[in-house]
Parts: sequence; C-alpha cells; structure tokens
Amino acid sequence: MDLSQLKKKVEECRVCGLCETRNNVVFGEGSVDADIMFIGEAPGQTEDETGRPFVGRAGQLFDKYLVAVGLCREQVYICNTIKCRPPKNRDPLPEEQAACLEYLREQTRIIDPKLIVCLGRIAAFRIISPDFRITRDHGVFYERKGKILTAVYHPSALLRDPRKKDDMLADMMKIKEKADELAKRS
Repeated sequence: MDLSQLKKKVEECRVCGLCETRNNVVFGEGSVDADIMFIGEAPGQTEDETGRPFVGRAGQLFDKYLVAVGLCREQVYICNTIKCRPPKNRDPLPEEQAACLEYLREQTRIIDPKLIVCLGRIAAFRIISPDFRITRDHGVFYERKGKILTAVYHPSALLRDPRKKDDMLADMMKIKEKADELAKRS
C-alpha cells in the first residue's frame, strides 16, 4: 500500500464516531522521504476545515520553530495520532486513538523516518510510553525498533504557557542535531 491508497482508506473510515462530526480527514503532509516525522494528537478546528495538519495558531508557531532550526514543512512529515477532529477540541478518547493506530503505523512504515517527534503529551503517551510525562521527559531520546523517538511540548501548550518556549527551542535544536547525525550515518 502506498500513501495515496492509505489516505483513501482513511477518508472512507467509519470505525469511530468522529467520522460523523468531521468536515475533513486530516491525513498528513510533507515529504514522503522525510527523515523526521512529527506526530501531534488530533486536528483542531482550522485543520478540520482545511484538511491540513498544524495550520492554525499552534501550527503557525510550530512553523516558526522549524524555521528557527533550519527546517521547513516540505522537508519533514507532519501528521496526528488520529485523523479526525474531536468535537470542541477535546482530548481524543482511547477508543478513537485505537481506531486510528493502524493507520498511523502504516503511515510511519511508508514514510520510514529515522526520527519520530511526538508533539505533546497525548502523542508521547501513545507512541513512547504510557508513563511519559511531557514536563519531565521532553527532549529525551529513546530508541525503539531502529527508530529514534522523542517528544516536545505541543505548540498549543506554548500558546497557553509562553514560559515553555525556550525549552521548545532547545529541544528543536537537539532534534535538528540528531537528524543531522542520523543523516551522516546513512
């Protein structure tokens, strides 16, 4: 299965109730050959309206961090753990996350990034560890099945608490360094 076939499958999905309230599936975008894959938790209102990940206020802030470390959206791949917006931007329910998990796994298999970065606690909880604590563990690298994993604050958390912005910049700089190091190895 390639990415366009998987996207079509996701667009036809009716596994959970989010298909009833979504405007658009927010599948993901970026380079299909990306070394870095950023995974958030769920689409927000702007993402649901456009069908694109991280394009609202939090996404605009995220773009600034990418640029600050010498990256751009076209070089990386960006998606979410779930592909449809939960009503009123509530946290995704465990069953909604479970419904999309195989889609995310297949997306990751197709993109085959060297480095996976979770944006926020919910993605880190699902992808890295159920005992992950974003305030304690952000910026720490883990290795699993030949992939390097880490997590940073979700950009929306930075909008709510600007005191975390310096931590985010430091983490993004470490991510860029790690990506450069991994690229040299290949």
